[in-house]
Amino acid sequence: MRSEEIRIRDPFILPVGGTYYLYGTTDRNCWSGPAEGFLAYSGTDLVHWDGPYPVFRPPAGFWANENFWAPEVHVYNGRFFMFASFFRQGRPRATQILVSGSPLGPFLPLADGPVTPPDWECLDGTLHVEGGTPYLVFSHEWTQVRDGEIHAMALTPDLTRAASEPVLLFRASEAPWTSPQNWNDKTAYGDYVTDGPFLYRTREGSLLMTWSSLSSTGYAVGIARSVSGSILGPWVQQEEPLFRQDGGHGMVFQTTDDRLFMALHQPNGPPGEERPKFFELVENRGSLEVRP
Repeated sequence: MRSEEIRIRDPFILPVGGTYYLYGTTDRNCWSGPAEGFLAYSGTDLVHWDGPYPVFRPPAGFWANENFWAPEVHVYNGRFFMFASFFRQGRPRATQILVSGSPLGPFLPLADGPVTPPDWECLDGTLHVEGGTPYLVFSHEWTQVRDGEIHAMALTPDLTRAASEPVLLFRASEAPWTSPQNWNDKTAYGDYVTDGPFLYRTREGSLLMTWSSLSSTGYAVGIARSVSGSILGPWVQQEEPLFRQDGGHGMVFQTTDDRLFMALHQPNGPPGEERPKFFELVENRGSLEVRP
């Protein structure tokens, strides 16, 4: 099938050899009701895809049963680790890590439960390795803190649990392009969203983070830069978003011919119309731009 035939949110590309593996939020109704799991696709040209392949189905006794969102797959110490968001009524949304020996799974829980703080509403965990230390970078949801936050937390070398307390990197309102949404309290200042953090180090060594929020033109992808070049920052926000045309939850990857691309879903709504889109990027003055 072709990209325009695939309904997916939060697309994530993992290149392995000459093959691209496409993961994302694939349940038909990902917002409510029983969750099924995650599907993946494989291809060689970012246009034509084989699949879908069922790469994760919850095992008996799995703690979550709704909102299986945003799987990412990272190669770490020779194995494939899936970071994804899960939810169950009565428990906070959280990031759980799964593992497999193959990019097409099956992926199984690495530990008994999530790695994010047990009383926090969290989503969209991603892996960043720096100085040999693996870090979980994730969103602390606006549903709990109103002004959505991005945190980093060191993990143990086997990725089974936290090795440090979370460190606040920035809040959504720090970016000049974000717009508050009045969802919870019409009289309050509004809620700022953070989701989809992804780390990318440029060829010249700058550490960038793409992340998504809502702007005056809809869902958008922004860029933050670490002043120190380290995951712990401090982080400064780019004045204008990288992409603002009602598409988001982006990530950055290199193609087999050494070009730089961003994957995201577009449009952001209405549900059912989301498709994976790929945009070529260029590095410019320590940041990223969409190639004209």
